[in-house]
Order: sequence, then structure tokens, then C-alpha cells
Amino acid sequence: MTVIAFLGAGSVVFTRELLADILSFDELRGVTLALHDIDPERLETAGLIARRTAEQLGATPEITTSLDRRRALDGADFVINSIQVGMYEATVRDFEIPAKYGLRQTIADTLGVGGIFRALRTFPVLDGIAADMLELCPDAWLLNYTNPMAMNVAYLAATAPDLRVAGLCHSVFWTVHDLADLLEVPLDEVDYTGAGVNHQAWLLRLEHRGESLYPRLDEKLEGYPQLRRRVRMDMYKRLGYFPTETSEHSSEYVPWYLHHDDEIARLRIPVGDYLGISADNVTEYHETRRALLAGEPLDLTREATEYAPQVIHSMVTGERRRIHANVPNRGLISNLPEGYAVEVPCVVDRLGLRPERVGALPPQCAALNRSFVSVGQLTVQAALTGDARMVRQAAMVDPNTAATLTVDQIWELCDELTAAHGELIPAALR
Repeated sequence: MTVIAFLGAGSVVFTRELLADILSFDELRGVTLALHDIDPERLETAGLIARRTAEQLGATPEITTSLDRRRALDGADFVINSIQVGMYEATVRDFEIPAKYGLRQTIADTLGVGGIFRALRTFPVLDGIAADMLELCPDAWLLNYTNPMAMNVAYLAATAPDLRVAGLCHSVFWTVHDLADLLEVPLDEVDYTGAGVNHQAWLLRLEHRGESLYPRLDEKLEGYPQLRRRVRMDMYKRLGYFPTETSEHSSEYVPWYLHHDDEIARLRIPVGDYLGISADNVTEYHETRRALLAGEPLDLTREATEYAPQVIHSMVTGERRRIHANVPNRGLISNLPEGYAVEVPCVVDRLGLRPERVGALPPQCAALNRSFVSVGQLTVQAALTGDARMVRQAAMVDPNTAATLTVDQIWELCDELTAAHGELIPAALR
């Protein structure tokens, strides 16, 4: 029987969606679901969600819950990782402290000082997960959803090279989904290839029945001036390839927008947006728990299936799929650094997940990606070597941070964030 372990199962909204997708596959309706979280109440809520979801879908999984990670991992075939180290309180610190220095962020979970310090909080937990998996389920696949995606996958590639890891993110799919809707073409008739790094990949091909959709997108942008008032539409018009992450995300990975008031207004950039999203997630958690305890049914309607259930289904049944995933760059993108995590098309079936070689990105896209990658490489090296200066150096080369703060301010900010996060940061870097 297939065993699927959930780490961070207390992320109940995401867990609910994944469970609904998994148990909707006929071949997976009898799997074992091993749920783990470090918060007893959230773990209990995750167990309630799993049982209610199975009941509503008429599925018969075996469901276990445990505060002990090793117990959840023992014998697993697949491990879905969606942990958030430090939870909402750490996210608030990642926004409020930089804001005192005048540094603007929108999401702060991928790059910039927010991404750097989220990575440093997460790496020690990844060490424990990798060690436990290599002992208790060495053949299992770790399907990682935790951000910062590229840094986490690159760190695991360096510290646990024998671990089977794929970083999964829905940004490429939903970008194509939304463009198909905008351009009024059926999604299932659109062919596409995305490549780059997570949250800054590029649609190298976007075609409908063999014809590029880019000319149609150009016409749409000419006809609707308000549509041009978005960051990634602006980036597309200037770079020639559409970025695969939202405008909110994209704005903080480049030096061009967030430190200009007029650009924030022109492109309608929601500074600090993730704080509101995170607060809403906390509210939704409490509402979901209330509904479960009241015996109310869950809303299990889904517009599309998440990647992890598709990956699991393909590896179990042999049904071949092509998705986009994050894996170490082993000759996959020739003009990005070897070994760092890249996002590329991958084929998935019973033999596992196999990335496709893309070759060279367009030079302007690779140039932006390399500045993105440099931040992650220095952050990973800081953790590997225990060199606290590299944390500051990572922030110094971050495009948005460098465009906003002096080097003295960057060092002071990193000092303050390190102190604020305390024991969540590796001891050597405090």
C-alpha cells in the first residue's frame, strides 16, 4: 500500500486541497496518509480534515496523526513538505523590521532579506527531515512545497545528494492558465515550455495549435492600457518573454520598481501584501476548524489538480505526465550555475521524475536569473560554512535590497533580523 507522509499537515487549507486531489484518484483512494505537525491542535485539525474529506469522497484511506516526525516518515513512499518555520510571527518580523529601514517587500518568502531569513530558519529542519528519510524511507520522494523553493532544493542537493527531491510550485501552470483565459483559447489546446528559476522562470514557448500566442498577447496589451499596469506585463514588454510568477512576487526580485513611489503607483504594487494573506490564512484555519467541529461539510471543489497528487499518481500507476518542477541544475540550463536549483519541464511516470534539458535561456532572462541565483548561492553557503558575513553578502547582492539601502543599513538590518529570530537561526550564524 502506498504511504504518503505530510510534514506541516497543520497548514490545513493546503492539506485539504492536496487530500481532495489525492483521494479523487481511483488508484489512490486506499492509501495510507501519515500526518505530522508540531502543533497538537493543528495536527488534530488536519486529522479531522483527512477523515471528513475521505468520508465526503467515499474513499477509504488509512489515516494516522503523529507529533513524532520519525513515526510519520517510517516506511513512507512519498513525503509532502509544507512546513513554515516560525509561522505567522516570523513572517511579521520579516516585514516589519525591514520596513523600519525603508525596505519594501511584497511577499518576502523567496528572495530578499525575507527569503534569506526564511531559508536560514528552514535549513536546520530540512537537515532533520533528510536524515530521517535516508534512515527510515531512503527510496521515498520528498515533494517540497516549502519556500524559498530554490534555496531549499539547492541546500538539500548540497547536504543530502542521495535524497530524491523535487520542488513543486504551481506558478508555471497558473500563469499559462490565466494567459489562456485572457487570450480566450482553451487551456488544453495550449502547449508551453517554461524554464528558469522558481518564481522567476520564463515561458520560452507559448503556443496554440502550433502558433505562438505572444503576438496575440501583444495585441491585447495594446488594446487595454490598464492591463499594462502590472509588473510582469511590464517585464514581458521589455524582456520579450513572460515571467511565470505573479506581479507581486516579480516586483521584489528586480531593482526597478519597489523603491520608486511612482512605479508602485503606475504598476499598482501591493507593498506588504503577504502580511494580509498570512493573516487571512490564520483566519481561514480557525474557520475551517470551527466548521469541522460543527460537523459541516468541507468545500472540496477544485479547478485543477495540484502537482504532488499528479506526481504520486504517475509514479504509482505509470501514467506519464509532463510537469514543471525544481531540481538541481545538472546540465539542464547551460547559462545558469551548475548545481543550483532550476525550474524545468519534467516527465513523470513509474520510473520517477526526469527533467528535460533546456539548453541556454535567452541572454536577458539568464542575466536576471543569475542575480536571483547569486542571493541563494550565498545564503546556502552561509549555512554550509557557518560564515555570518555571507548572510550579509547575500543581502548586499539582492537586487531590491541593494537598490534601496546602503551597505551599512544592510548589515544593521541583518543584525537586527538575526537577533529577532533568535534560536530559529543556526547557532553559527547568530
